[in-house]
Amino acid sequence: MAEADDGSEEPDPGEDQRGEGDASAATEGHSGSQAAPREAGDEAKDKLMPDAKVARVPGEEEEEDTDSMDGSGLYSLTEEGERESEGGRRERVNERDAGKRAARKRNRPSGGTTHHSSSSDEDDDDEEEEEDQEEEEDEQAMDAWLGAELRDLSGPSWRAVPSLKSREIGRGSHQFVRRVCGARGLVQRLELQGRLERHTGCVNTLHFNPSGTRLASGSDDLRVVVWDWARRRAELEFDSGHKSNVFQAKFLPHSGDSTLAMCARDGQIRVAELSATQRCKNTKRVAQHKGAAHKLALEPDSPCSFLSAGEDAIVFAIDLRLDRPANKLVVVKEGDKKVGLYTIFVNPVNTHHFAVGGRDQYVRIYDQRKINENENNGVLKKFCPSHLVSSESKTNITCLVYSHDGTELLTSYNDEDIYLFDSSHSDGADYRRRYKGHRNNATVKGVNFYGPSSEFVISGSDCGHIYLWDKVSARIVQFMEGDRGGVVNCLEPHPHLPGLATSGLDHDVKLWSPTAENLTGLKGLKDVMRKNKRERDEDSVRHGDQYDTQLLWFLMRHMRNRRPQRTRREGAEGDTDESWSSPDSSDEEDGGPDHVQCMSS
Repeated sequence: MAEADDGSEEPDPGEDQRGEGDASAATEGHSGSQAAPREAGDEAKDKLMPDAKVARVPGEEEEEDTDSMDGSGLYSLTEEGERESEGGRRERVNERDAGKRAARKRNRPSGGTTHHSSSSDEDDDDEEEEEDQEEEEDEQAMDAWLGAELRDLSGPSWRAVPSLKSREIGRGSHQFVRRVCGARGLVQRLELQGRLERHTGCVNTLHFNPSGTRLASGSDDLRVVVWDWARRRAELEFDSGHKSNVFQAKFLPHSGDSTLAMCARDGQIRVAELSATQRCKNTKRVAQHKGAAHKLALEPDSPCSFLSAGEDAIVFAIDLRLDRPANKLVVVKEGDKKVGLYTIFVNPVNTHHFAVGGRDQYVRIYDQRKINENENNGVLKKFCPSHLVSSESKTNITCLVYSHDGTELLTSYNDEDIYLFDSSHSDGADYRRRYKGHRNNATVKGVNFYGPSSEFVISGSDCGHIYLWDKVSARIVQFMEGDRGGVVNCLEPHPHLPGLATSGLDHDVKLWSPTAENLTGLKGLKDVMRKNKRERDEDSVRHGDQYDTQLLWFLMRHMRNRRPQRTRREGAEGDTDESWSSPDSSDEEDGGPDHVQCMSS
């Protein structure tokens, strides 16, 4: 339980998330008294009259260290310097519409009699008014959709100066770092700190070791790099042994950072043994799926056990202590139809439970101790947003994760939104929160919690941006340009510090820290969100897209397999395909490295 003995009245981490203040904003004007927050229009006034001196009312207190954006409107969508009255907004819309009408008149063909021209002008004006009215209605409907299901951001509960003072005298010092990492003010100051450049393909996976000193990355170039990220230096680079795009590489816990588990598009599950002298001793195949294997699920306290999930609908339980490490745990089905899997995660508190998601709309939770495939296909319980249960759209789950305490499940849907479920609810329960604004279509995109108590939700997007939502209010509190290549797939928060690593179609890894002098202005957010929603709606009417994509993928793979096998580059010492896999494994393997970048969802 978080203590509140530092005079800052911090809440228990288990309670609802409240907005956080920022450390750097609190160092001036603090006299121990609570100041009134700035009004929503003050910032606009400062921008419009930069040289004007603001007269202060006698006795008015200085503003205190609140970085919470509480006075902002819906999503704080108006950009910095653009906050305005409703009348001003209408005036600008009218000017824009008048400009459109004038442009359309200039483009009209000339000719004809005066009478006919006058009649034509009247008809054109009527059409223009109808078009303008439709555009305004569409814009209003878009704003209403974006604003639905939101809650108010609460005021900051963490304040820098009282917390720093309390830490200096030893009160609540052991909770200081956790509270800083979950502070909304620091999230709103995240900015790009540096890049790690070594890979020659899309970077598909990132994973910090338990102590946070090393970062592992895997790529389409079939290489795995272990970074000393603080020094921006690659400590170890080796060939993964995979024959197609590496999708995940994770440090096994309590292994002394000497064991990495990996999975890839070739369906292999491999384990790399690392030495203390910064060498890879060998990599071995421990399981083989009959389709791509996208995700691994680690057991928090086990250095030798983990789960894998593949597009063949199979979940393997892998125990490195056994002669044959892979054991088929379950084949995921809906009725009699197999469901290919994209994601799997173990409950960090109740490690017997794990959740999977894939090529349908259902989150499925299993209990490893009692999987009976003859009874409900072995499923303990299923969750799905109620409006997607009977949906005709081919919705997929691209990623799901448990919260830090296992009480919540966060799920990202392909070309849909992100949903939060209560993992303790009964079978069939609906979602608790919905997070909007991003786009998840082009790749198998990740989602994650951010903060030591899962205070925020973070996701990449096809638009190349990174979004952070306040978990409780579902409002966007940070919006950053994350990838020049256009898509951000992986987001890995640091386990102990306020920062994160991200990657996507670019060939580098980006590091983010809360070092910005000012809070984010969420510049351009409103336009990007509207564009994402518009493109999503347009794509949703093309029902055949998913099948076209899968057909294209099949043809590309077929052409690839007809090429002469390429010699695999020399990599780790003693790389081997020694078959540790189970009798249920497949011997199918792709011929040669696969350079098709980042699999479509």
